[in-house]
Amino acid sequence: MTHQHNPASPAATLSIPEPYRDRVSTALSLATAGVPVLPLRAGKIPFGNCRACADNACGGRPNMKRPGSCQCPAVCHGWAAATTGTAVLTSAAWAGPWRHAQALAYHPGGAGLTVVDLDNAHAVTWARETLPATRTVPTTRGEHWIYQGAMRSANAVRPGVDIKSLMAYTRWLGPGSGTMTRLPAVVRALVEREETTPARGEVVSSSGRTEWDRSVATGCRHTERFVRTGLERGLALVRARTESGAGSQAFGVAQFLATQHTACPGPCGLEALGWQVVATAVSVGVPEPYAHRAVTNGLYSTPTPGRVS
Repeated sequence: MTHQHNPASPAATLSIPEPYRDRVSTALSLATAGVPVLPLRAGKIPFGNCRACADNACGGRPNMKRPGSCQCPAVCHGWAAATTGTAVLTSAAWAGPWRHAQALAYHPGGAGLTVVDLDNAHAVTWARETLPATRTVPTTRGEHWIYQGAMRSANAVRPGVDIKSLMAYTRWLGPGSGTMTRLPAVVRALVEREETTPARGEVVSSSGRTEWDRSVATGCRHTERFVRTGLERGLALVRARTESGAGSQAFGVAQFLATQHTACPGPCGLEALGWQVVATAVSVGVPEPYAHRAVTNGLYSTPTPGRVS
């Protein structure tokens, strides 16, 4: 996601005021690098649809969630208008929007990228404590963390955190700094389906599940009170997520529990602890397959001999 300013850019041939030509030149450089781009109007939002596309009367673009056949040359359909076509970017239909553009945006998913949009200092602190380092871009109030790999987009996956990738746009604020890394499981887990549904009552035990006790933790260096206190505090955090975020909280609790046992010779019965976290997440409405996946990812994100092989 780097670009070079090209003085001979086609932007100079458009009827665009000088202050905005750099923005078009940047857009052309990004498009050449395979990053779909589009202009944003006042308020940093996409331009509205033309009359033919109003209210999606045209059926929508082929790349939308419900594919349509719209081939409108204008900047219609928000993120779906983002393009790598330099001929489109320099066309007469886009000249007007460029003249009135207030910002430049790109479609991360179209470039095979995911942006973790951190909207405040607390969200940035959370990311630095939780997510693998990657390329970062400063924003007005926080940071964009950019990973290689596309995924489903979602807003408010946790306080101050949005995920921008497929079917989304985000502002271009520069190339950023740092080495871009692969999209980690912890980010994917943030947007997994976590619909809260009425608790299903007692959770049916699957084969292999067992409650934690000393019989499965013969190599743990901690007292039983220490382990159970940490577990109960973690389960309380999961139970508190009755509206949303219980799956992500279960991941965090599992990760924390595994971290406590990094110095133990093992086994510490972490799988048994994990089953109790899964059961608690399911009790507040998290689908069991997702809960199991989130907890497993949490346990195995920290190398430790404390788990039963």
